[in-house]
Amino acid sequence: MDIQDRAPIYEALIRFKKMRMVPFDVPGHKRGRGNPELTAFLGEPCMSVDVNSMKPLDNLCHPVSVIKEAEEIAAQAFGAASAFFMVGGTTSSVQSMILYACKRGDKIILPRNVHRSAINALVLCGAIPVYVNPDVNIGLGISLGMSVAAVKKAMDENPDAKAVLVNNPTYYGICSDLCSIVKLAHERGMLVLADEAHGTHFSFGEDMPIAAMAAGADMSSVSMHKSGGSLTQSSFLLMNKGVNADYMRQIVNLTQTTSASYLLLSSLDLSRRNLAKHGAQIFAQVTSLVEYARREINDIGGFYAFSDELVNGDSVFAFDMTKLSVHTLDIGLAGIEVYDLLRDEYDIQIEFGDIGNILAYVSVGDRRREIERLVSALSEIKRRFSRKSSEGLLSQEYIEPDVVCAPQDAFYAVKEQVPIEEAAGRICTEFVMCYPPGIPVLAPGERVTNEIIEYIKYAKSKGCSLTGPEDLEILNLNVMR
Repeated sequence: MDIQDRAPIYEALIRFKKMRMVPFDVPGHKRGRGNPELTAFLGEPCMSVDVNSMKPLDNLCHPVSVIKEAEEIAAQAFGAASAFFMVGGTTSSVQSMILYACKRGDKIILPRNVHRSAINALVLCGAIPVYVNPDVNIGLGISLGMSVAAVKKAMDENPDAKAVLVNNPTYYGICSDLCSIVKLAHERGMLVLADEAHGTHFSFGEDMPIAAMAAGADMSSVSMHKSGGSLTQSSFLLMNKGVNADYMRQIVNLTQTTSASYLLLSSLDLSRRNLAKHGAQIFAQVTSLVEYARREINDIGGFYAFSDELVNGDSVFAFDMTKLSVHTLDIGLAGIEVYDLLRDEYDIQIEFGDIGNILAYVSVGDRRREIERLVSALSEIKRRFSRKSSEGLLSQEYIEPDVVCAPQDAFYAVKEQVPIEEAAGRICTEFVMCYPPGIPVLAPGERVTNEIIEYIKYAKSKGCSLTGPEDLEILNLNVMR
């Protein structure tokens, strides 16, 4: 039997179910009997394996049997030296990578268009961000990858930096030249961390951008629940040779739960097996569906479903062809407006809409009929709701930050709350972001500008889901005194 045919955690759960064990442990629903309404909703098979760690099932904090074996098989599948099962989402994986690489006062080079989890990690450990502003596609209003020259400049100016973090890919499917960045970093003794939340399929599909482990990155955080098919909140943390996996386990255990869900663990186990055995076929089908969708959407007119024509060999070194990103401003609608119309008028829930674009996430679970429904809805939206002019619509989703102090210093500083209109010039002590995608418009330690205030007010007016501040209505901001 091929080792990738195994699913040790799933197999252990099947054996456990046959044991007819009497539960005098947690969880208190006792295989669902104590909560019949929840059991009716989720199903008895699900509730019967929502169990606690025990010897037959191993323990995620200190795996010695089935979880350890499952992690070894996962590492092989992804071409890594080590792999950890993560049940706190890729947020936990990203934070663990940074906490491993950096302590208080250490520098880390990273693009400013990172997920908030990366900056959260800086708040936790006290590391100092050295931001590389990504290139921007003015026409689409989106941030791209990091140019190799910009990364080299940051490294040369900060030779004491401990690590470099790279998005592989961005939310829009943009990939930086990861191999060149790895080479530059390793020549300087810096670690390379990859936020591969949206790149699970790179390790399994054919003709994909290079996966972080294959590019020689030291660590990678992989959202298996996105394109990999596992349950929401389940993720992998991958490590290459040279990373002390035993120390990393200690780092992970600082923040990860001691009561890991076996629903999440088994979903990772089974999904890894599925991709290892069928990934090439699965992602060839996904790519075909997305390419069909792009052609149909572009034929509508007004919409622009962009693709690998953006590749420039540097800040767009490669493009993830499974990403269905669509520019909407030419029909006079912000991306968030199209996002809301698709849901409210056509019962179609896409991944996100921002100021100028939408992203429809296409995966193994999609069929041609769903693609055709999406295309038809977009055609109807253009006919019914388009405006002749895009005048008054903002076009840029990336605003270059003015970083004044470390995120940790700002987050824990003495602060006061002021009306957002009066915050210009002050130093923010909290996050403001549109979610999804969760890239901060403001982060702790950054100066509030009039441009940022107008962006926040505009995003609110268009219906973006803004999160982060203490004031949930985002009428006020916390700033340093």
